[in-house]
Amino acid sequence: QFLGSTEVEQPKGTEVVRDAVRKLKFARHIKKSEGQKTPKVELQISIYGVKILDPKTKEVQHNCQLHRISFCADDKTDKRIFTFICKDSESNKHLCYVFDSEKCAEEITLTIGQAFDLAYRKFLESGGKDVETRKQIAGLQKRIQELETENAELKNKVQDLENQLRITQVHPSPAGSVTPKSPSTDIFDMVPFSPISPQSSTPTRNGTQPPPVPSRSTEIKRDLFGAEPFDPFSCGAGDFPPDIQSKLDEMQEGFKMGLTLEGTVFCLDPLDSRC
Repeated sequence: QFLGSTEVEQPKGTEVVRDAVRKLKFARHIKKSEGQKTPKVELQISIYGVKILDPKTKEVQHNCQLHRISFCADDKTDKRIFTFICKDSESNKHLCYVFDSEKCAEEITLTIGQAFDLAYRKFLESGGKDVETRKQIAGLQKRIQELETENAELKNKVQDLENQLRITQVHPSPAGSVTPKSPSTDIFDMVPFSPISPQSSTPTRNGTQPPPVPSRSTEIKRDLFGAEPFDPFSCGAGDFPPDIQSKLDEMQEGFKMGLTLEGTVFCLDPLDSRC
């Protein structure tokens, strides 16, 4: 049975848990007097967290990640009651969850402790050792994006300069100005190739048209050869979300804080002796 959850001021402490259990037991006592039943739930404990599910629909009501659980305890005088404190992912508040578990509270508490140890060991083996490496990769990925933006801006500037150069060469020379000399020809009486030669309808001396000037691509996400720029992280973008550094820091901090397992007396004067 799930008595509910309530906000607490500290992530650990016997007094903190005692007050929370007293508060939720009082609330259950009032609900029972009004004819309301305490809801039953199903717990799934793994190295990823503790899930609180509806036993019939299997709908997840609460999902508590293990690195956010800082305190777990059972009542040595009442084998049915156990609780844990978890930091909420959205509000960052510490919430105390209280359960009535039919005299197996101690076993559930130890199971959560074992899951925490396994999760911490796995974190050290897979993620903890290369946390700094992942941070550096995330930083390099950000730097690559900045360089691609700068590269796109430079391409646009080059394109603008080329357009201005074409316009200057196409305009006829004003009256009184010196007529520019015709370009020199090679041994085959052809005008030498120039990558910035303006496209003209006037045929050359041999009667052929000059090849059209290929226009540069103005697409931002293409390189000088018309191909998309190489991104070494595109294949694994899902492995490195934008906030990976904060998530890794949070996991590291949560595991360093550790999980405190404790058996204590939550309530000196039980409000409902039939719990």
